[in-house]
Amino acid sequence: MAQQRHTRVLIIGAGPAGYTAAIYAARANLKPLLLTGMTPGGQLTITTDVENYPGFADVIQGPWLMEQMQKQAEHVGTEVGYDLIVDLDVSKRPFVATGDSGTIYTADAIIICTGAQAKWLGLPEEEGLRGAGVSACATCDGFFFKQKTVAVIGGGNTAVEEALYLTHHADKVYLVHRRDTLRSEKILQDRLFANPKIEVIWNHRVAEIIAEGQPRAVTALRLESTTGGAERLLPVDGAFVAIGHQPATEVFKGKVELDSEGYVVTKPDSTATNVPGIFAAGDVKDKIFRQAVTAAGMGCMSALEVEKYLAGLPVVAAAAE
Repeated sequence: MAQQRHTRVLIIGAGPAGYTAAIYAARANLKPLLLTGMTPGGQLTITTDVENYPGFADVIQGPWLMEQMQKQAEHVGTEVGYDLIVDLDVSKRPFVATGDSGTIYTADAIIICTGAQAKWLGLPEEEGLRGAGVSACATCDGFFFKQKTVAVIGGGNTAVEEALYLTHHADKVYLVHRRDTLRSEKILQDRLFANPKIEVIWNHRVAEIIAEGQPRAVTALRLESTTGGAERLLPVDGAFVAIGHQPATEVFKGKVELDSEGYVVTKPDSTATNVPGIFAAGDVKDKIFRQAVTAAGMGCMSALEVEKYLAGLPVVAAAAE
């Protein structure tokens, strides 16, 4: 027989949003249960140097920051479980979530913090060079490329915005796009074409990321024409992949409202979803900022809203354990 657990607050996902939600929920004596899923700590566990998280004058490591958040959450009363939610029933109260372990979790309120992941090119050397010249976040890593040459790969709003942002740091920015027209908004294209630091390379795709030295670092991209197959070598110090993000919301399809890109839809100035008692925070609902500090802020918001929501429930339902 499957094990069954009940909690007043179930937090699904363990990144800055999830851990912050847990800290605030625990401090409100809600005894939250946080399930980490497949990647405890989220994207920051694969991020090396972090320089833009408030409170740290020196560079810190992403995995270390996530470890500290988890320890703080546990210290104030959060229970952390290492399970992955594979199904969710929102038609019942309390809600019923099924873990990959077979455990059934019931909860009076749920906070979705499963995040989103950058889409990558799928090149074999790509993963090993993350943090060594390959990135999917210009606002996170652009600072490291002052007076250097970088390339942005993509053709949508994100790619153009990343290229424009990088001109504040890099001396030269290439935008590599596999087609002959951009998909971004016209006003962004106008800014892009007007910037003397940016050069667009049309009708090319990245065939290989070349790295040299010890430790290895990006030195060039091998580009392949999409119209004729001809190749060229593009010397760069860094490559920013900007072909979109994929929110981790597959299990929530048909359960809570998602937008056309799969992000959880929440009410204005709120983390509340269209299902009363279910909230969402962090990159799983934020396709604009995608920063650790904004995710943490939304985690705080969600916990405060959950506290208010639970206070309005009948005493018997809210007190069940």
